[in-house]
Amino acid sequence: MPIARAATVCCLFALTTIATAQAQRSDVLYARVTTANNQVYEGFVRWDQNEGSAYDILNADKEVPQQNVVDGEELGGRHYDHCEEGLHIRWGHVAWHDGCGSGRAQGNIRFGHIQRLDVVNRRDARVTLSSGETLLLYSNSTDLGRTNRGILVDDAEGVEELDWNDIETIEFLPPTANRVPAFGERLYGTLSTRDGAEFTGYVTWDMDEIFGADTLDGRNGDGDHEIPFETIESIARGSSSSSIVTLRSGEQLTLRGSNDVNSDNRDIAVADAGFGQVRLDWDEFREVRFFSPPSESPVFPSVRQLRGTVFTADGHEYSGSIRWDNDEEFSWEHLDGRNGGLDFDIEFGLIRSIERLSGSAARVTVLDGRSFDLSGSTDVDADNRGVVVTLGDGTMVLVDWDKFERVEFER
Repeated sequence: MPIARAATVCCLFALTTIATAQAQRSDVLYARVTTANNQVYEGFVRWDQNEGSAYDILNADKEVPQQNVVDGEELGGRHYDHCEEGLHIRWGHVAWHDGCGSGRAQGNIRFGHIQRLDVVNRRDARVTLSSGETLLLYSNSTDLGRTNRGILVDDAEGVEELDWNDIETIEFLPPTANRVPAFGERLYGTLSTRDGAEFTGYVTWDMDEIFGADTLDGRNGDGDHEIPFETIESIARGSSSSSIVTLRSGEQLTLRGSNDVNSDNRDIAVADAGFGQVRLDWDEFREVRFFSPPSESPVFPSVRQLRGTVFTADGHEYSGSIRWDNDEEFSWEHLDGRNGGLDFDIEFGLIRSIERLSGSAARVTVLDGRSFDLSGSTDVDADNRGVVVTLGDGTMVLVDWDKFERVEFER
């Protein structure tokens, strides 16, 4: 279970005293938080229980201009009914309301791209990116808004727990505190699937536990156990109802009776610096081995408009700025898809190429050379709303999925 209350601070420090001499972490979220009543807190941050690294994803919706629909229709894409006052128009997963105002679509973004977040209202926030650009993000989960499960700030005075309505502004900064967070280190390791795939990065266990001071719960013949993750070397799937937990001391336990260690687990995610995030359920999980995160500072692609060359099945090539699925057009945005029981969120700024495999699948190759064959999303199947290319002379071209062959992005 995650540590969620300021009252547990003394226990947290007791768990992490042996780590305080380690090198300063630059990958853990660190921020200056100004509250609505002008209180200021600065320190390490745990966001909505299950985000705490620059590589973790803030889940939100973004605004999509209705002009995208107009462009698609004018360029020969699918036909949509004309907009009338009060008409609710749905186009794929983007919906327009009340006289065809703005639509919304997935706008997930890794925390490392965010420089500042300003609370707008009970649900939404305005974020300033590392490039200085701003955008409005809308709540689609507990990451933003009053459903947020708390933002913990570990400052010099201890851990302060803030609710959404307490906050005015959050400025994300390089860490200046030369110590390990009270929460412990962000969980990091290599996860392997039952099919033999491996992913290395920041681990979110049971979509809940993310720090070394969090505990894994289970029981065996000796009784109930609450084991700090910082004492665990590995967790392996034993069966649908059990896990084999190996401690750093060498002791091995077979545990049952908790969603931390059986098929009631709410999924395991890995934030992989090389592409984004992968999430899998218990049936796909084989083992995770924990070790310390790398000491290098996080590196993210620059925030920019997508550019590249689109190749069509009939031999045409179009180079220019790109709007994928007539929706995603910036490097910080994510392409999503599935491979078996694995869900992928792949940052466009890390994609080298996308190749159409069929009407229902595509191969996505990232900069480090890995390729993922994905399906199950409008980003990678026949429901794709078209690849819009703006050429150098301003001419716009829309390439439908059935005519699309591949795209190679500029770096």
